Amino acid sequence: MAEPRYDNPLVPAFDISVNGSPLPVEVHTHVVSLTVEDDAEWPSMFTLELASSIDQDDPLVWVNGETFAVGGAVEVKLGYADSLAVAFVGEITGLEPEFRFNRMPTLVVRGYDRRHRLTRGRKTRSFVQQKDSDIASRIASEAGLGADTADSGVTHDYVLQANQSDMEFLQERARRIHYEVGIADKTLRFHPVPFDQGEVLTLSAEGDLLEFYPRLTTAFPLTEVKVRGWSPKDKKEIVGQAKKGDEASTMGGEQSGAAVVESAFGDVAGLIADHPVMSQAEADQVAKARFNSAALTLIEGGGVCHGRVELRGGKVIKIEGVGERFSGNYFVTAARHSYTPRGYYTHFDVRRNAS
Repeated sequence: MAEPRYDNPLVPAFDISVNGSPLPVEVHTHVVSLTVEDDAEWPSMFTLELASSIDQDDPLVWVNGETFAVGGAVEVKLGYADSLAVAFVGEITGLEPEFRFNRMPTLVVRGYDRRHRLTRGRKTRSFVQQKDSDIASRIASEAGLGADTADSGVTHDYVLQANQSDMEFLQERARRIHYEVGIADKTLRFHPVPFDQGEVLTLSAEGDLLEFYPRLTTAFPLTEVKVRGWSPKDKKEIVGQAKKGDEASTMGGEQSGAAVVESAFGDVAGLIADHPVMSQAEADQVAKARFNSAALTLIEGGGVCHGRVELRGGKVIKIEGVGERFSGNYFVTAARHSYTPRGYYTHFDVRRNAS
């Protein structure tokens, strides 16, 4: 993948295919802007803006034609010169033309990745003797998607989906155990939040990083989390616990969020008693998930860099040259890739659990 360089700048470029066919050159030349908003939790979106011109035989050709028919499969590539990489795969879900008295018609084409299928409609149903990963596989199959799931370990006697969309329900189950609901083309992914993975790229203040706004706050990280429940089978209390040292990773930082809070303010414990747990294994899993989720709020921030397709929601990046406290690995929660004829930039949101 080509990278932007200051001594020999590369020309930003893009490519779009619909239902496997590349856009015709005459369409390409009328693109005003292209945006891909990639999110780790919710369906990612692309928007393509086209502007008509007076030299067209039919200025409404895109509005009336079938090139951008709703439901069409879309692949968007971004990059530089002749080195492009896939930034989005999904389906067209909407068309938004604009007609004004003092300008030619324009058309915005909008689409989402295939997780959008899970947001349609609401259901009330139950799942018996299934793991969360089993539930995710079943829901993926119902939506016409493949499934790539990591075994969630705990089998639940009974789980209720109460008047929720499949996406809302899966996200609720995922947050409970610190998993993510991702997508790779036509395959739904249900895996632990990968904040402990290696970085996919490095941004530095002397290089691609144009702006960075980190915020360190000790309002939410906890030194300990307890989950209390009741076992109907054993007729006894259940207590799950997670504490400092149970972090899946400290992302290369010297002090975890729990350590920072403990050093400054002493023990700060959290108690979860409003979410039913039916076994010790479930209580331990929920406690560890909530602890790691809270820890990942120690540092949150946003930034801007020259366009980098590799910078995606759900990935880990490394940021250098912003001081010892704030330099290190960050988990990307969202990224916005913006292309116009004037340039290609990526805005991103990140989190970190250590300093």
